[in-house]
Amino acid sequence: MNAIDVIIAKRDGRRLTDEQIDWVVAAYTDGDVADEQMSALAMAILLNGMDAGEIARWTAAMIDSGERLDLPDVGRPLVDKHSTGGVGDKITLPLAPLVAACGAAVPQLSGRGLGHTGGTLDKLESIPGWRATLSVDEIAAQLADVGAVICATTPTLAPADRKLYALRDVTGTVESIPLIASSIMSKKIAEGTFGLVLDVKVGTGAFMKTRERARELAEAMVRIGADHGLATRALLTDMSTPLGCAAGNALEVAESVEVLRGGGPADVVELTVALAREMLELVGLDVDPAPVLESGAAYPVWERMIAAQGGDPSAPLPRPSHVEELRADRSGVVVRCDAHAVGTAAWRLGAGRALKEHAVQAAAGVLLRARPGDEVRAGDPLMELHTDTPAAVPLALAALAGGVVVADEPVVAPELVLGAIR
Repeated sequence: MNAIDVIIAKRDGRRLTDEQIDWVVAAYTDGDVADEQMSALAMAILLNGMDAGEIARWTAAMIDSGERLDLPDVGRPLVDKHSTGGVGDKITLPLAPLVAACGAAVPQLSGRGLGHTGGTLDKLESIPGWRATLSVDEIAAQLADVGAVICATTPTLAPADRKLYALRDVTGTVESIPLIASSIMSKKIAEGTFGLVLDVKVGTGAFMKTRERARELAEAMVRIGADHGLATRALLTDMSTPLGCAAGNALEVAESVEVLRGGGPADVVELTVALAREMLELVGLDVDPAPVLESGAAYPVWERMIAAQGGDPSAPLPRPSHVEELRADRSGVVVRCDAHAVGTAAWRLGAGRALKEHAVQAAAGVLLRARPGDEVRAGDPLMELHTDTPAAVPLALAALAGGVVVADEPVVAPELVLGAIR
């Protein structure tokens, strides 16, 4: 078997055989298929797609490229959540302690941000002392003791995906639904969790811009889960406007703490509770998470989770050396706050990275002072731009041009939860 035959088969729109899929994924992982060959195959998959059987087999081959996370019985049902990425999407931070406070265990293996979408690990690393890398034994011990862990994926978990993801990012093939679905699900199945809830984002700040594409992706992932014996369901959620008021690293941690203490923005609370309900129901726990979150009962779990990973939950978070305001140029109602524009601005201010090896600024980001539906007067602050590099502000303002609109009359905002696939 050779890479050229596999590339030509998919280039010509033919279905890849199980043997071709198994071979090319293993050979690429081992370095026997070159990056340029896998790039060509990824582009052929993007253009010609895969059927359900091909996607399931591709996922299985990526799982088999490494080890499964063999977690012992921690005395609670294991349930995980994955978001396809958005702006201000700090939901993992309050969600994991909340679900743990309700009796489940959450092994949340997370990633870093790239481009306009934020990364959970980058956010948590703004907490002094917190560490992302844990051994399997440390993960298991923390799940048994605290009920929640948020950490980096282990190196042996689906190494084919780690290699292919980096390649897709620089070859214009990120948007391929078969490759997105198999990338996400190979890692989650290899984790060994009992259940998985997917938050599939829709809108300008998401990879999936339309409900149709988002539903196609969600259905593919739920089907993969079923094929591999993993109870999986998905929510389609709006990402046309940033979640909450904070887009950045330390800014999002601070907002998450507000939510865990019983406050915080209504949309962050709504989505946290909606995902928690799905997770708890999936593993058979009859607990309403809404009053648990409102009471602040999940906050002590957060403190223990952060401390278990070396962090100081009471330490002051980093603050920027420079803050600049964007003000309204007219009076009226905020009718649009584009998620992609805000995410790009936060990225340019230093909250994100263009390449994986780049560092991020913990204090950088955008703080919304007005959200869609809010009335403002000319001169009122719409946003705060936080950065340690003032020279980046003009680039951030350019990204926001046209992204915030004030009009005379309000418009009907989309629902936050747009649908479900169960």
